[in-house]
Amino acid sequence: MPQPPSAPPSAPAAQPQCERTIGAARVTLLGTAHVSRVSVAQVSRLIEGGDYDAVAVELCRSRFAALTDPQALAGMDLFSVIRQGRVYMVVANLALAAYQQRLADQFDIEPGAEQRIAVRLAQERGLPVLLIDREIGVTFRRIAARLGWWRRTTLFAGLLTALLSGEKVTADEVERLKEGDVLETAFAEFAQDREDLFVPLIAERDRYMAAKLRLEAQRVGARRVLAVVGAGHLAGIARDLDAAPGDPQACLRDLEQVPPPRRGPSVLPWLVLVLVLGGLAWGFVQSPQLGWDLVLSWVLITGGLCALGTLIAGAHPLTIAAGFLAAPLTTLHPAIGAGMVTGAVELWLRAPSVGDFSRLRTDAATLGGWWRNRVARVFVVFLLSSLGAALGTYVGGVHIAKRLLA
Repeated sequence: MPQPPSAPPSAPAAQPQCERTIGAARVTLLGTAHVSRVSVAQVSRLIEGGDYDAVAVELCRSRFAALTDPQALAGMDLFSVIRQGRVYMVVANLALAAYQQRLADQFDIEPGAEQRIAVRLAQERGLPVLLIDREIGVTFRRIAARLGWWRRTTLFAGLLTALLSGEKVTADEVERLKEGDVLETAFAEFAQDREDLFVPLIAERDRYMAAKLRLEAQRVGARRVLAVVGAGHLAGIARDLDAAPGDPQACLRDLEQVPPPRRGPSVLPWLVLVLVLGGLAWGFVQSPQLGWDLVLSWVLITGGLCALGTLIAGAHPLTIAAGFLAAPLTTLHPAIGAGMVTGAVELWLRAPSVGDFSRLRTDAATLGGWWRNRVARVFVVFLLSSLGAALGTYVGGVHIAKRLLA
């Protein structure tokens, strides 16, 4: 079988670009490919030419921090991440970083290298660096808000499976990376229908970056701005800059809000609570013996499956016990998940070292690394114990219904 090339197919000799006027500023929109050395070279050439007094990049604050401070993860408060329900977001970000590492290892060029060189050269010359992309967490949440709960679950599972796969990146993925960015390619890899992803992933970000460009160019008083964006965003940003400007602040506020899920606030957890408690109560009405049998079944099923998920995650024995004890109660409480308990207990029992934090991005690039690294394993414990408890809720509910209807 032929080996993949050591680098992606070369990009065109010149990357697409266009000029736009924003108030007193003249903006050059440069469309780049995120796995192209030609893009890196052209960014370098334009900045080193000395024609610009500000450089805008397709980065948000969190991605900029990760780019400029590799040790930023060392300051992460894991208890706060668990308590605030941000585990899924952090895991998705780490999986995305793992995908980037795969690309770097395969093609010997780091995705987003043109953004990195743009930031470095701008800082060396004392030029303002304008961060114009929307926070990646907001984009993830706005995507989730457009999907039903099952699609959200399958999307997240598919994202992890695709990004953590050890397989070589295909030629099709490389072609998509030339047009869009790593985030878009990661979703496109497994999403069967991108219609419900296009708006928050591409169209909204085009509008956001256009509004942010207007605002930031005015804030720093720039006369000539180089905006380094993915080639797939070039036409959309240019189109939004050509449109009536409106109030950029209002536009940004609107695009940063997280709407409720597509079908409104979920009533499923409360429905489960009512049905299970109602079923247990009806069992006691029929017979105290039946009622206690149903309670015992609920404890064994939900606690057992949660403990099984925690065991597969390689958790401490006391964490497994905590999952078994917590799941029968947390599955009946919409605001508290079993993963919050097991994740916190595992973190308390096996506190990560500084080395675990420093190796987190590297370890997250391999499936085994998620079990080996204590920081990543806390997230695995959270996810698998939550999955076990959710499965236990379904199995336990069906068991109670069958016993009552028998």
